[in-house]
Amino acid sequence: MASEIHMPGPECLIKNINGPLLVNPEALKILSAIRQPVVVVAIVGLYRTGKSYLMNKLAGKNKGFSLGSTVQSHTKGIWMWCVPHPKKPNRTLVLLDTEGLGDVEKGDNQNDSWIFALAILLSSTFVYNSMGTINQQAMDQLHYVTELTDRIRAKSSPDVDGVEDSADFVSFFPDFVWTLRDFSLDLEADGQSITADEYLENSLKLKKGTSPKDKTFNLPRLCIRKFFPKKKCFIFDRPTHRKKLGQLEELCDDELDSEFVQQAVVFCSYIFSNSKTKTLSGGIKVDGPRLGTLVQTYVNAINSGDLPCMENAVLALAEIENSAAVQKAIVHYDQQMGQKLQLPTETLQELLDLHRATEKETIEVFMRSSFKDIDQLFQKKLAAQLDKKRDDFCDQNRKASSDRCSALLKDIFSPLEEDVKQGIYSKSGGYRLFIEKMQELKKKYLQEPRKGIQAEEILQEYLKSKESVTDAILQTDQTLSEKEKLIEVERMRAESAQAAAKMLEEMQIKNQQMMEQKEKSYQEHVKQLTEKMERDRAQLLEEQERTLALKLQVFNCNTVWFLLFCFPSTLPDHKRGPAVNLKPRRKTLLAHLYFSVFFCLPELAPIISRC
Repeated sequence: MASEIHMPGPECLIKNINGPLLVNPEALKILSAIRQPVVVVAIVGLYRTGKSYLMNKLAGKNKGFSLGSTVQSHTKGIWMWCVPHPKKPNRTLVLLDTEGLGDVEKGDNQNDSWIFALAILLSSTFVYNSMGTINQQAMDQLHYVTELTDRIRAKSSPDVDGVEDSADFVSFFPDFVWTLRDFSLDLEADGQSITADEYLENSLKLKKGTSPKDKTFNLPRLCIRKFFPKKKCFIFDRPTHRKKLGQLEELCDDELDSEFVQQAVVFCSYIFSNSKTKTLSGGIKVDGPRLGTLVQTYVNAINSGDLPCMENAVLALAEIENSAAVQKAIVHYDQQMGQKLQLPTETLQELLDLHRATEKETIEVFMRSSFKDIDQLFQKKLAAQLDKKRDDFCDQNRKASSDRCSALLKDIFSPLEEDVKQGIYSKSGGYRLFIEKMQELKKKYLQEPRKGIQAEEILQEYLKSKESVTDAILQTDQTLSEKEKLIEVERMRAESAQAAAKMLEEMQIKNQQMMEQKEKSYQEHVKQLTEKMERDRAQLLEEQERTLALKLQVFNCNTVWFLLFCFPSTLPDHKRGPAVNLKPRRKTLLAHLYFSVFFCLPELAPIISRC
């Protein structure tokens, strides 16, 4: 469904001013109106490195996110700008600009770590912006990535062995884009030209050795490899002369370095074409309201002293959405029944058939909108409400039928009642005339359409109420002998008993129809639940396969590195390194392998440990 986006400029999403993080209600209001799936791009980096300029370019503007021109950080907290996606009409692009890391005015590394973690959790593409080349200093400044396992949880509780597999992060972490600003080196390696992506891969190569220094060197690189299997790198020349950097908002493209302008165009084109829709586990596409719920859930967790947990966030989101799904389904049921149902129905089965068809559609509406309905709690609530509405409609149907039948009887029999009051039938031969008139009027009543399910019962109640009048007319008719009167009394009793038996039979049929309807309702719930579970299972298997493939991708990369440096004899000649005496280094080599496996496929680590 298309969403009208009216954001002339950014709005603060998460405030960070001398205290706990605060979610801006106005920003949540904006998100609540965005019903399209969202593509979320977040940018993080040291302050005063030009992050906001790139985000303005993604928004198609020169001005928007504050750039600033001094050593003072301008962006505080996380700011949001929602714009129509330039290449995907059915998506909304949500840009998140974060406050600069390492701002000396804050003096709080804890604060930086939470901003970094929130940017990871909320985005589908994570842009890390830094100045210059990728050297050890740049890696040291990216130490936040090594703290992610201390800041984020994938599951609400650890696995059986008490350890959470941090590789699970791969399944919901965003794509990683590293932007290098004011890059002045030539992209070459061993005398050969290389791409920016190859430069990034070379910069992430691990160093052999197990010393503390080697581990410090390898740890951020291992974390980037593991958490972000999909990586991209862009380099940017300096945009203009240093003295003009503070005027970037005012400068036109032809006043900037042409290489920089082209590099910015390529960067934006990549983001627009390759950034994915924000998706949660189970294939749940995030729209504006869902993103708002995630923001609120994560910030609440941080402020309460807990770690933001993806599983808990999804469950909190599910509770809100499933409750809304129940209401949406009930609204559909009410609308359809209101349009199609005309009371009273001729038979109970007519009403039950309509209810059943509408109930089927209603359950489908719920199933499409619900997810992670633990123990089918919300589906059971829906079923209970549908049962109550069915029973209410049955009551309304009975009342509508009773009211119509009573009105018909009054209209049809009122002339006869007036004649009785006038004593027209209190004479010899009057009883026969009265009975004939009664039969005539009963026939007329029975021929009237749309009387509903109470037609016979209301008729019998009316006739029973007139038994005393009938008996009085019978007794005053002098043309009938006592024997004939007794015979007539018995005839009336037999008719009454026959009518009562017929009503009992109809009641039993109605009860049987209701029982059958309840069983059909239950089976419909089970059928649609089973189909949804099959779809969810297929989605889960697909996610698990994708996650495993990503784990294997990282594992294979580290295994090649391990073999290259430690077992050169296993590789082709042109890949061999210097000869290695394996025996004295066996334990060290296995330690390397164990370390690599632990980061990539923890489930294999116990096997290696037995070697």
